[in-house]
Amino acid sequence: MGPFFQYIGRALRKRGHHVWKINFNGGDELFWRMGGSFSFRSNYGAWPGFLGRILQQHKITDVILFGDCRELHRQAILICREMHIAVHVFEEGYIRPDWVTLELGGVNGNSSLPKDPQWYCKRARELPPAAPHHIVPSSFKRRALEGIAYNAATILTKWRFPYWTDYRPWPPLVEGIGWLKRLCRRKKAQKRSADLSQWLTSGPKPYMLLPLQLDADAQLRLHSSYSGVAEVITEVLVSFAKYAPLDMRLVIKEHPLDNGVQDWKALILRLAAAHGVSNRVDYMELGDIAQIVRYARGVITVNSTTGTLALAHGVPVLTLGQAIYDMEGLTDQGTLEHFWQNPEPPDAIVFAAFRRVLIDQCLIPGGFFSEEGLEKLTSSAVARLEQYADSHSREMS
Repeated sequence: MGPFFQYIGRALRKRGHHVWKINFNGGDELFWRMGGSFSFRSNYGAWPGFLGRILQQHKITDVILFGDCRELHRQAILICREMHIAVHVFEEGYIRPDWVTLELGGVNGNSSLPKDPQWYCKRARELPPAAPHHIVPSSFKRRALEGIAYNAATILTKWRFPYWTDYRPWPPLVEGIGWLKRLCRRKKAQKRSADLSQWLTSGPKPYMLLPLQLDADAQLRLHSSYSGVAEVITEVLVSFAKYAPLDMRLVIKEHPLDNGVQDWKALILRLAAAHGVSNRVDYMELGDIAQIVRYARGVITVNSTTGTLALAHGVPVLTLGQAIYDMEGLTDQGTLEHFWQNPEPPDAIVFAAFRRVLIDQCLIPGGFFSEEGLEKLTSSAVARLEQYADSHSREMS
């Protein structure tokens, strides 16, 4: 996530904490320029011993990482658990935008938060009102440039990290070509998406929304029964053709960070034609997801955070995988076949309680892709980490 770990490392050191960093490739090294780092260059079989020695030698009390599904991170969490070392996991926010997730032990499908709506209602009543919410600026251009820099540094230093394997299924060069194709088509795609959005929201055209997740999203692959996005599209579209009312449309929205390697539009058009619903299926490449969600009859997702956006607008949601917000009172607990006909809306009181507890326990304000967002995120994260350390010290004393 760009220079975020350098920001938080510098802030922790200023507060008197000792900080070390483990780098797995040249991209990691590029965004850590303050010393105190180790480079892991061996095969993955050597990782447990490598990490264990660092944890012991430097008397590490807390490990911070982004995402808990990558193989080296999953092993690190198990090792830390055995050594009674706290693991703090960052992830892009359960509620977006303007929030980042920071949770102890794991996120999403690995979260320790319960799936009991009554627990959230009771806990929320014990909390003071949440602080005023402020918009955090974010730059897609900055995100793209930092991604290019990270991948370029990783490729150029591959000889120094011969065993590094990217968790993403495509080489950086393939992804780069995909992004170039997307950028070349962007102007026409914006026009098509704007026209479709205006048409959908300008009159009584009931539609269900399927927001696509990234094909490399570990949350999709590890916290559902699907091996990729193609399986999700196929299951939903076939079900739509069989069970949806004849006046209903299905809108499938491309993920804004999709690399363009897979041609989802071609797959969708082919499936829609094969099942006789070409005139009722729309593919949206770009556009404001919030607006499309707001007017939808319902949202179908594996475990995307678009689900919480829909719940905030009172739009029914059906999850096809494990999601932190999938519980009675929030999401429809029935089947996909039933959802087309009679989607169950969320309980506004339960969602308000759920949101309040998330902010208290695992959401912090800020963002990764602007100076203002990084500064807010860094100060919030340091405060949350020190709060945990203080409470843990009191429990141990």
